[in-house]
Amino acid sequence: MTKEEIIKFMNENLACHLATAENNQPHLRGMMAYRADGNGIIFPTGKTKDLYTQIKNNPSVEVCFSNPQNNIQIRVKGEVVIKEDIELKKEIVENRPFLKSWVEKMGYDMLIIFQVVNCIANIWTFETNFSPKKYVGLSD
Repeated sequence: MTKEEIIKFMNENLACHLATAENNQPHLRGMMAYRADGNGIIFPTGKTKDLYTQIKNNPSVEVCFSNPQNNIQIRVKGEVVIKEDIELKKEIVENRPFLKSWVEKMGYDMLIIFQVVNCIANIWTFETNFSPKKYVGLSD
């Protein structure tokens, strides 16, 4: 897959799993990416979540996007940066209605937007299961 095909795949399969580490222990959770492009992968989270503490203390993460119908899995390694962008926060809340009541109650300061940057991706399929890994850089 090309860089463009990988980014398209991620945007078509926004439900994913994100792995962090804390005290040398892995933590994996299901997430819903907001979007992916050549600048990275955007996610919302809450300031009170364990995820926020974990990415502040160790910004190295891995994200796994998959499509079981096509037997494709894309694992993306990268580093997290926090985005201080109120317009992006408003856009995400507008497009993710389940966040609206939470933000109305807690405020935009409690909504954290982070971006996974310097991404490199590895594509897995059953056919390539035993092949050597090949990484594709996703950054513009």
